[in-house]
Amino acid sequence: MSRLTQRLGALLHLIGLFALLHLTPAHSFDDSAALKGVTQGQGVFLLDIAEPQKLDLYLKIIQGTHAGMLKQGVKPDFVLVYIGPSVRFISSHPEDELAMEHEETLASIQQSIQALADLGVRQEVCTIANRVFQVDDASIPPAMTVVADGFVSLIGWQSQGYHLVPIY
Repeated sequence: MSRLTQRLGALLHLIGLFALLHLTPAHSFDDSAALKGVTQGQGVFLLDIAEPQKLDLYLKIIQGTHAGMLKQGVKPDFVLVYIGPSVRFISSHPEDELAMEHEETLASIQQSIQALADLGVRQEVCTIANRVFQVDDASIPPAMTVVADGFVSLIGWQSQGYHLVPIY
């Protein structure tokens, strides 16, 4: 893929994302039926994504979900658990080819990781996935926690009342 094609694709992606996140619909929608009586929203997001652009998009959507809950009077309490190929895109030292092909997207992912951490969102990374995809545990950003097993973590969070939001 040529550098120009990649940049055009990234620009179109950003324009689409901006429109998705910032356009106001003609009607004012809310989630009042689902949130009736809810004061805190506990969600554990399972991130198992094989494409960096898709991970970038969903991290931004999760930020929007966090903001949407706050806007509707619900305190969000989110945990993100990264498993599978997702770990390739969160490393501070990605593979050379991946870094060359997706430089801007990987930088955007790093920004989202920090933005989510700044919101108080816990982010966990499965060390088993790191081993499988040859990602050094030490290359995981400080805003994240490496855990022994992402599946065990998911089970634990669900046992504590967090609701699973799988993203593939």
